[in-house]
Amino acid sequence: MALKPTRRPDFREVAYDSARWSLLDELREKATRIMTALEGFHLRTLVHGSTARGDVNKDSDIDVFIAEPQSSFLVETALERAGLQINARLLIQATPNYAMKAYIEVDAGASVSFPLMCMRRVEREFYRFGGEINLQELKVSTRVAGADKRLMLIEPTTKGHVESSIIGREEVVAKRLGVSAETVLDRVHALLKRDEVGRTGVFVKKELARDETFEMALKRLADENPAVRRRMK
Repeated sequence: MALKPTRRPDFREVAYDSARWSLLDELREKATRIMTALEGFHLRTLVHGSTARGDVNKDSDIDVFIAEPQSSFLVETALERAGLQINARLLIQATPNYAMKAYIEVDAGASVSFPLMCMRRVEREFYRFGGEINLQELKVSTRVAGADKRLMLIEPTTKGHVESSIIGREEVVAKRLGVSAETVLDRVHALLKRDEVGRTGVFVKKELARDETFEMALKRLADENPAVRRRMK
């Protein structure tokens, strides 16, 4: 079931039980393996979302992100040489104004993504908004604050985390997370709209053929779709 935005203004403290701490350790070990494989090829990585914040649950995925456009051949080679199985490769563009991204599904519940064109500030700050850490931070068990899909600010504590709604506190939250107010307002608008009208589709979602590279697929889409060509400029 999709998480819905919450307008609860007060702080709520959440204490984790041993099973939740164990799950966090398990997900972080998997993230470390993926990120180590990529960084062995000089690809700087981040893990973002609940794995970075710590508020994981049984439905949590591992989302590894490379912030700069990369050669897809290099990324896939790094994963394959580490023995990480690639289950699917997809081109995804959320809206015509957003950068096209490569998504590689690795094993179960884990993915690696990277932009195929330069991102705007709001797009890049999306990851910091949700919480992001690098490999070095991951190895020393760093947890960071970030917002989840309920629009709740998650702030780690030694026992678990405290959470509170970001709605109506957008500028304060922006300062806390080190992002622009524009980014926070953009996410609030998008998630509240999705809650109101239901889950909206993405502009482009295309699974690649076995013998197709991300670059080939992007060129073909750009040849066919003027909106994609405009975003590439």
